[in-house]
Amino acid sequence: MTTTTQLPILVLGGTGKTGRRVAAQLTRRGLPVRIGSRSAATPFDWTDRSTWAGALDGVGSVYLSFQPDLAVPGAPDDIRAFVRAAAAAGVQRLVLLSGRGEPEAEQCEEMVRRSGIAWTIVRCAWFAQNFSEDYLVDPVRSGEVALPTGDVPEPFVDVDDIADVAVAALTEDGHVGELYELTGPRLLTFADAVAEIGAATGREIAFVPVAVADYAGALAEYDVPAEVVSLLTYLFGTVLDGRNAHVSDGVRRALGREPRDFADFAKAAATQGVWA
Repeated sequence: MTTTTQLPILVLGGTGKTGRRVAAQLTRRGLPVRIGSRSAATPFDWTDRSTWAGALDGVGSVYLSFQPDLAVPGAPDDIRAFVRAAAAAGVQRLVLLSGRGEPEAEQCEEMVRRSGIAWTIVRCAWFAQNFSEDYLVDPVRSGEVALPTGDVPEPFVDVDDIADVAVAALTEDGHVGELYELTGPRLLTFADAVAEIGAATGREIAFVPVAVADYAGALAEYDVPAEVVSLLTYLFGTVLDGRNAHVSDGVRRALGREPRDFADFAKAAATQGVWA
């Protein structure tokens, strides 16, 4: 365990999919955790830079998760400003959650590298838990998942693996200066993933490919915020073009074990009744 863990660890996005898992693990270890969210005791808001200094005060390490995604316009400017604020506050370690195949995310990674702070980058594939904790939950429950993607495969990564790697990077020696690209152990198309969820639940769940424009229109009809629609259409229409259709060894390098398989995720989520 490093000396930085004696100081509070700021977990940005501490109520989100990865952040709450990171915070829970750190808390179980008896480490001081500060949740970075708008509703926290010491609030943090990416859209209000006046909240940053208070959240960073006295912090030794930061789990840096940007909302909604590093690919959105303006993210590099925010990351640049935050990294400067973190350095000025005396932060000693940064662990950045990043995305694969996103030029904007790679710009943000470079800012972290040049920060003068000890860093680790955790660059991730598409989250398996998007099917169980996010915008794909209701379509799975309804029995039909319509997405603007075809046969391009993706090595879905389990969010629990991401949290395990992030916590290791925040609390252990040996991870500074490492870029861990995290994926699952195999490639699946979105249709494959839906089929595996169907097998785990014992239900028939259809996968329906749709055009990007039609998908964006459907999201707008359900009053999904325009910036979220833009992000999702970018990810499906641009990033999911085959550039990430390969598995990586980041989980093994960071943790010395194999990544969790999508089928295991689907069985666990089904057992918990997520899609009931």
